Amino acid sequence: MDIWNSWWVLQIMQLLGFFSFWVSFAKFRTLFSRAFGYGHKVVKGDCSAWIFVSSNGLVTVGSFLFFLLVISWVYLFAFPTPPTVIKSYETSNGSVSPVQSHDIPNSSQLSVQGHDIPNSSHPFAQSYDEILKSNVSMDTCNVFEGSWVRDDSYPLYDASQCPFAERGFNCLANGRKDRGYTKWRWKPKNCEIPKFDARRILEQLRGKRVVFVGDSLSRTQWESMICLLMTGVENKKSVYEIKGNKITKQIRFLGVRFSTFDVRVDFYRSVFLVKPGSVPRHAPQRVKTTLRLDKIDDISNEWIDSDFLIFNSGHWWTRTKLFDMGWYFQVGNSLKLGMSINSAFKTALLSWASWVENAIDTNRTRVFFRTFESSHWSGQNHNSCKVTQKPWKRTNGKERSPISDMISKVVKNMSTPVTVLHVTPMTAYRSDGHVGTWSDKPSVPDCSHWCLPGVPDMWNEILLSYLLPKEEAN
Repeated sequence: MDIWNSWWVLQIMQLLGFFSFWVSFAKFRTLFSRAFGYGHKVVKGDCSAWIFVSSNGLVTVGSFLFFLLVISWVYLFAFPTPPTVIKSYETSNGSVSPVQSHDIPNSSQLSVQGHDIPNSSHPFAQSYDEILKSNVSMDTCNVFEGSWVRDDSYPLYDASQCPFAERGFNCLANGRKDRGYTKWRWKPKNCEIPKFDARRILEQLRGKRVVFVGDSLSRTQWESMICLLMTGVENKKSVYEIKGNKITKQIRFLGVRFSTFDVRVDFYRSVFLVKPGSVPRHAPQRVKTTLRLDKIDDISNEWIDSDFLIFNSGHWWTRTKLFDMGWYFQVGNSLKLGMSINSAFKTALLSWASWVENAIDTNRTRVFFRTFESSHWSGQNHNSCKVTQKPWKRTNGKERSPISDMISKVVKNMSTPVTVLHVTPMTAYRSDGHVGTWSDKPSVPDCSHWCLPGVPDMWNEILLSYLLPKEEAN
């Protein structure tokens, strides 16, 4: 046992401290009371008086300093500095995963503050800085903080060879000549997104069901996911829509099965996530329908039986798609004619959060919510669409969104774990990635939706990195 941690030593040091304080206090008192009495003797040259005063001063100062030393020691003993906890790595099973230093087994550990360090022959016997720099996990890195870098290995698929890529999003097939927008990869600041491997992902998803719920931007991500995964399938005919449906903008359900791997990837159209309702009696004539903010969408029961559940909403929460079309808000039996769109969206999110907390078994299902995707409309009325050939070098104020902020805030206060896919900042740069006039309706410019292949593929690469086992994602 360390002698300095002994309780008896502490008691003795405290007694010495009090004694030295008493001596110093007494000496100070007598020293000052006699100092002036001896002063005139010193002036007259009385050496004995000078020596007496000097010796008393030394004893007094020494006792006081010793008292301060003891007090400092007692303080450090009573309030010790907590040991620094750093990230370390164990390799007992060949994988690399972040664990805290005090949890590492003695047989293969690398830590600090009293823990054993393996000998120099151990493959991880290197400096802590080297380990932390070379092994940054998804848990320690914000993958949404980074930049777009050009990568000529992209795109990862040909939309014309993917039967589930909507013609309206296949910009190259619709006449776009520049291909540069397909060559950009998102690079997080402090880590790497795992290189996409369709075959490995399909094996990991074997027997699983992935469900996307939201608006047309969710459908775009769904289409992107299927096209990405199909690159790992040899027999393309083994991938099919389970009801034989064709992709349309208004269809409420689409489900694709990868039969070789028993994987389902489904999409449910629910642009508001909450339930549309009938018009209450005695409602003003301008009210054509209501949005029941306190009721989750009727088809929500079909979302429950899933392994990965990805939501989005936001693009329909605008005046033109609500009030101008006669849509107003209702809570309970009360029609909320004066409620703002932002307040209504927050109320709907709270209803969604309550549904997740009560209906979803998070032991099986992992829940995600993708934030608002930046659009790049310009002009005084935001009705001008100018698609660039390269990404913007700056976000130009589009890295923030009230919709995204509300999503993050509501999720933060939930008791159920939900992962926010905060794509708003990364999409802010991509003024080059929109459909523009290269859609199935070239006369209607589009600076909201994205070309495929393109930006939504990167959302899916990030999403799939969360689905990988932790040791693979690191």
